Amino acid sequence: MPVKIRLQRHGKKGKPFYWIVAADSRAKRDGKFLEKLGTYNPTKVPAEITLDIDKSVEWLFKGAQPTNTARAILKYKGAMLKKHLLVGVKKGAFSEEEAEKKFQAWLKEKEAKIKAHQDEVNAARAKERAERLEKEKAINQARAAAQKAANAEIIAEAEQAEATAETPADAVEEALQSEQTIEEAAGTTATEEKTEE
Repeated sequence: MPVKIRLQRHGKKGKPFYWIVAADSRAKRDGKFLEKLGTYNPTKVPAEITLDIDKSVEWLFKGAQPTNTARAILKYKGAMLKKHLLVGVKKGAFSEEEAEKKFQAWLKEKEAKIKAHQDEVNAARAKERAERLEKEKAINQARAAAQKAANAEIIAEAEQAEATAETPADAVEEALQSEQTIEEAAGTTATEEKTEE
């Protein structure tokens, strides 16, 4: 039975999440598998990978062939290096303790690189956030200044209109006087008509 180490897709549409599995090569992509070896989440930066290295190496020794993406993940996590070191131990090139020391040294170096990359990404995100905040502050200040100018214009127009207009009491008095004059005029015309008769 030809065995492949490959990715099995899970997760939502547009948000992929993968299991790393050892499966029969004739099985469907998301079908039955022999053993789950780890997970791979490409949506995070850097990608989040969990992998059982010992089980992966065990499957590699049994003849399992990784797909291209699975091979890249196995290299990234050190499973391919561990297999290479164990082959050296079997050939007698060095002892198992030396192989383990080399593997642990490689892991520490790799973790330092990953940590440096994460710090770099976090710093870039913080810088981008700060720049975006500064731009938003500048836009908000410009809007506030424009609103203040518009409000000052409206207040100036209102004051000017108020200065030219009469007070309400004066307007009422004028209206009453104009009504009285109209009534008087109407009264005089009525008396004139009576006198003519």
